[in-house]
Amino acid sequence: MAWIAQPSPDHLKLHRFAGTWTGEETLSPSPWGPGGPASGRITGRIVCDGFFVVSDYEEEKDGRITFRGHSVYGWDAKRQVVTWYWVDSMGTPPAQAVTGKWDGDTLVLTQEHPEGHSRFTYKFQGDDLYDFTIEGMREGKPWETMMKGSYRRSS
Repeated sequence: MAWIAQPSPDHLKLHRFAGTWTGEETLSPSPWGPGGPASGRITGRIVCDGFFVVSDYEEEKDGRITFRGHSVYGWDAKRQVVTWYWVDSMGTPPAQAVTGKWDGDTLVLTQEHPEGHSRFTYKFQGDDLYDFTIEGMREGKPWETMMKGSYRRSS
């Protein structure tokens, strides 16, 4: 009988991202726009026999879709980290996975890049609600909040 790989408990923890999520967001002013309120919708699904979760994101401002993204969440058992690949409608391919760890119901992922550092924090409040924050830090400056959102699972 052939051995069939099974997702570990660390893979299964990522399944919390599956489902349809909607929420309100606050964007900080940036080189990409003036900031302000937005709405987000995320649709996530479990793929590859439970080893990964993929999701599609749409941001809406002023009644139209202004930004789209696609995520792949996984677990790197060798390094003991969550991996997150992100591509979006800005068109820049990811140089590498963003990585991080769970601390209870909070997942913090970090990335170093030529412009500085990024930090992405998912704070789950039960099974059907999470807060998400994107922060950036440039060399010699403190962390700045770039986006905050609160999302509720609708299915």
